[in-house]
Amino acid sequence: MARKGRRGPWPDRYPIAGGEAEFLRDTDRDGGWMLLVGGVPQSYVDLSDPTYLDFEYMRLMGDCVDAIAPEGDALDAVHIGGAGCTLPRYVAATRPGSRQVVLEPDGELVAVVRERLPVKGVPGLRIRVTDGRAGIAALPDAADDLVVMDAFAEASMPVELATREFVEDVARVLRPGGAYLVNVADGFRLPFARRVAATVRSVFPHALLMGDPGVLRGRRFGNLIVAASRAPLPVDVLTRRAAGGITRARVVEGHDLAGFCAGVAPLRDGEEVTAPVPPPRTFGKS
Repeated sequence: MARKGRRGPWPDRYPIAGGEAEFLRDTDRDGGWMLLVGGVPQSYVDLSDPTYLDFEYMRLMGDCVDAIAPEGDALDAVHIGGAGCTLPRYVAATRPGSRQVVLEPDGELVAVVRERLPVKGVPGLRIRVTDGRAGIAALPDAADDLVVMDAFAEASMPVELATREFVEDVARVLRPGGAYLVNVADGFRLPFARRVAATVRSVFPHALLMGDPGVLRGRRFGNLIVAASRAPLPVDVLTRRAAGGITRARVVEGHDLAGFCAGVAPLRDGEEVTAPVPPPRTFGKS
């Protein structure tokens, strides 16, 4: 969980296409800000230290970024969902020379983030105001090393960004050794996360799942990370990092991941599926 914040000297709330954006300053870290949309935490950004990742799931994504290529190597990356651009800032800081594009459909959110959490100084980063499907469709084949799916409408993942058809288009954009990372939120028994994982596994031959043990057991609502590639993933490295991190996490892969996905079908375009929403009070709301 992110720390509680306090208000800064600017207006706290801004109307955007997706509702209302709010910025809370972290009193424990200089330069630390949390962005909320509709009262739901979307990003934590430390303007003084872009390598600091506060949210648990973001630390797991950072571990994946660290492990998928040799340390310091530049990456060509696409991020579906912008918010505060936390992971793009991390990639730019840890892998100089990287070229990144963020696909974010809410132009008003982009404008207010540019004002409150400036991205102009992040080298190699561009933001396109477009939705994920259109943005991915416009990219050439085998153009990127990394695609990150971290798009939420408040607290729910857009189902159209979870289907097999979309994942196939992501695979088209990735280079042979490229990686796909997905942030998915789910709760009791994880029915949606199982289908998302099954969908990704139906496209990529190598996949794994990372998360807090309590979330993985379906005991509480939370975030899970799916990582996938056509090439073998650094399972041992990620397992060690997950087990030894500030927040202990588990890696599920191989037969265990097959069991996690057993009996569920990949998501397809046209299905009437509703993404899960967090229960009341998850983010301090009644």
